[in-house]
Amino acid sequence: MCFRLLVAALLLTAWAPASAQQKILRDHGITIGVLQPGQWNAITDVPGVEVGHKTLVRGDDIRTGVTAVLPHGGNIFQDKVPAAVYVGNGFGKLAGTTQVEELGTLETPIILTNTLGVPVAADALIDYTFSFADNDDVRSVNPVVGETNDGYLNDIRGRHVTKRDVLEAVASATGGPVAQGNVGAGTGTVAFGFKGGIGTSSRKLPVNLGGHTVGVLAQTNFGGVLSVDGVPIGKALGKYYLSDELNDSPDGSCMIVVATDAPLDARNLERLAKRAMLGLARTGGIASNGSGDYVIAFSANESVRVPYESGTPIREVAILRNDAMSPLFMAAIEATEEAILNSLFHAKAMVGRDGHEVGALPVDEVLRIMEQRGYPVSR
Repeated sequence: MCFRLLVAALLLTAWAPASAQQKILRDHGITIGVLQPGQWNAITDVPGVEVGHKTLVRGDDIRTGVTAVLPHGGNIFQDKVPAAVYVGNGFGKLAGTTQVEELGTLETPIILTNTLGVPVAADALIDYTFSFADNDDVRSVNPVVGETNDGYLNDIRGRHVTKRDVLEAVASATGGPVAQGNVGAGTGTVAFGFKGGIGTSSRKLPVNLGGHTVGVLAQTNFGGVLSVDGVPIGKALGKYYLSDELNDSPDGSCMIVVATDAPLDARNLERLAKRAMLGLARTGGIASNGSGDYVIAFSANESVRVPYESGTPIREVAILRNDAMSPLFMAAIEATEEAILNSLFHAKAMVGRDGHEVGALPVDEVLRIMEQRGYPVSR
């Protein structure tokens, strides 16, 4: 890919974060839902989807970053993908939504970052699009950038995310395993009063139900009453919204990206995106007044890509019927729930701006609580 060759030298100097908590839910015997995950239990189980991170941890107060999700590794502007956006609660700055809603397509990578990094990330996506020779005559680009506010741990007013950081995140995007926890756009986030971050998960349908894959990536920075597979962990720990120990705001936002290889149009992608909010609710999220809870869903199936130019005004594609959507709905709910929980299980405690400290989810205590309630966990 031409763009990645141009920035390969920059990546050699990129700071590599230490690995976060290694064990995911399934390592502890916690299996969310009934459907099976894909090979990596990540959004990258959807063929063609790639994820890259740039993590910024400097000094005492820079705790932020960028996460890039690519629906495919080619020229996305020339080969657009069907897409839709669903707004659970609109207190946020998700750039590019109106064109996605109007035309039903995505023409750039999806960038996640902090609230005040949205403009520079959008500018970087324009540069990225212009880097392709096939786009030399392009005069309009719709960059899609989502955010959560990491200002508790990060010097957000310093606006430390640069175009170079965004381009490095895009250039580093690959398939396979996805780093989770305190990485990329999840570096400075907080969820349910614990250290949040980036989490991902996937579900693969049985062959008799189409064999399609649904993958989810979440940037968690919101509050409520934490629940782990139905066990009221936040309540048991005495740490939840409106409790004496955690009476601060549950605001902050959650960005959710849903990908699938099912051949869907924008209308059914919006329906799929709606179900992701049910997965957020199952973790105890409440979509508070000051939380921007957004879902972006797209189909990575090559057969439904939308070419920028065509020699015919008629587009003929085969898409999935409404009657076949229910298994995908269930897959999106389960994968979203697990992605959010994985972000917590991977994240480590962090000290940031003005000495603010956010502790990690106390996994051992969580497992003990689940055992007491008859849940068969593994340590």
